[in-house]
Parts: sequence; C-alpha cells; structure tokens
Amino acid sequence: MESKKLLALAKECPNVIISITVSDLIEANEALIRKTKAELEQLITGTNTETYPSPDQVAKILGVDKSTLWRWAKVKVSDPIEIGGKHRFG
Repeated sequence: MESKKLLALAKECPNVIISITVSDLIEANEALIRKTKAELEQLITGTNTETYPSPDQVAKILGVDKSTLWRWAKVKVSDPIEIGGKHRFG
C-alpha cells in the first residue's frame, strides 16, 4: 500500500527530495527483486509446459496402428522419448 502512495507522490511531485536510510533502501530493493523474481518464475512456469503426445495420440495423428510405431522405433524410423517409464514422441 505504501508503494502505491510513493508512486502517486512521484507522479505528482517528480522533483521532491526524499530522505531514506540505507537499510530501508536495501529492504525496498530486496522486496522489488523478490516480487520481480516471483513474477518471472510464474511467467516461465506458465509458458514452459512442453508436452509430448502419447503413442495412442501419435498413431491417431499418423493414421497407423500402435504396433507400427513400435516397429518404426525398433528400426529407428522414429525415436520415442521415455518419460517416467512411458514412451512419448517428440
């Protein structure tokens, strides 16, 4: 809440001089860094949800049977990725 008051003051009186202790300045900077870090982490986490289709989904997309996918994997036509003991296709 106080930061909103400071922002309003800065907009209304941009040339006003404010006296602040070094410890308060450090605390304010650390709070700003924490807030920015949390926002960036949220942004990265929200947009970095890469998913890989399951064998059933790939078979449906390609119009082939799952056994064809396994045969292709065996002869290295496609190379599935193993995630958590399950095969996924990249």
